[in-house]
Amino acid sequence: MAARSIASLTLSFGLVSIPVKLYSATDASAGIRFNLLDKAGGRLKQQYVSEKTHKVVPRDEMVKGYEFEKDRFVLFTPEELKKLEEGSSHAVEIVSFIPEKAVDPLFYDKAYLLAPDKRGGKPYGLLKEAMQKSGKCALAKWAWKAKQYVVQVRATDDGLVLQQLLYAEEVRSLRDLDIEDVQVSSSELQLALQLIDQISEDTYDPTRFEDEEKKRVLAAIDEKIAGKQVVATAPQEEAGSGQVIDLMEALRASLGKKPAAKTAPPKASAKAPPVAALDTKERKSARRATRTEEPVATPTRARARR
Repeated sequence: MAARSIASLTLSFGLVSIPVKLYSATDASAGIRFNLLDKAGGRLKQQYVSEKTHKVVPRDEMVKGYEFEKDRFVLFTPEELKKLEEGSSHAVEIVSFIPEKAVDPLFYDKAYLLAPDKRGGKPYGLLKEAMQKSGKCALAKWAWKAKQYVVQVRATDDGLVLQQLLYAEEVRSLRDLDIEDVQVSSSELQLALQLIDQISEDTYDPTRFEDEEKKRVLAAIDEKIAGKQVVATAPQEEAGSGQVIDLMEALRASLGKKPAAKTAPPKASAKAPPVAALDTKERKSARRATRTEEPVATPTRARARR
């Protein structure tokens, strides 16, 4: 299925404006979802119950409010909430360029893909190549649905990525954990460096990794469809859990192990029989319905609950 754009935006730096389309970078429908049913197999519907009256409240009688004190709310009408969103803008304004690796990934939130819109191909390609040549990424501001976003725009060989960033108050610091500062010996460091070098690779290849848990669950679903009993797998015990180990001996033993063979993803074979357990395209229960996604920010206590 062809990707559908979420919004049409304008990416601007200086006097240059680039019309772009925004796409979600992730596919939420790829996950497995179980439905809530009654014992007779009927779907269950979600209802909201009033804490005061313990009665079900229909949607047309619901209002939204912000809790400014314990159990005290200021209420907003749908019209007032709509007015709060009037500050939205389709302009993503680049405010500065910084080194590509300057943003700590801890601040990364949701990622989006940018593609050039009509008459945007030339300036889009120019910005992409200029950022790649300079080793820079862009920081930009974007107001969308009553929220102000700080975003990073970075260039890849295939195009531009818009990375929504978290604000400083939304990210915890490692300094708050009071982690003990320990000293390591030069021999321990040398063995650790050798181990790192032994299992190092040049790049990250996401196709080398497979969601084994998802594969196991899908296989269990097929067993259940076939009328078989689902058998729980025995939990694996963590090696050395609760035991005091000698660090140098553990490093030497790790170096003695041969690294796992680097294998490419298996290619489809015409002789291989079809495996129903892995056929997720035709499995309605294992895919979520596709929906239009909107950029969302992680909520904080300082933000109004709408």
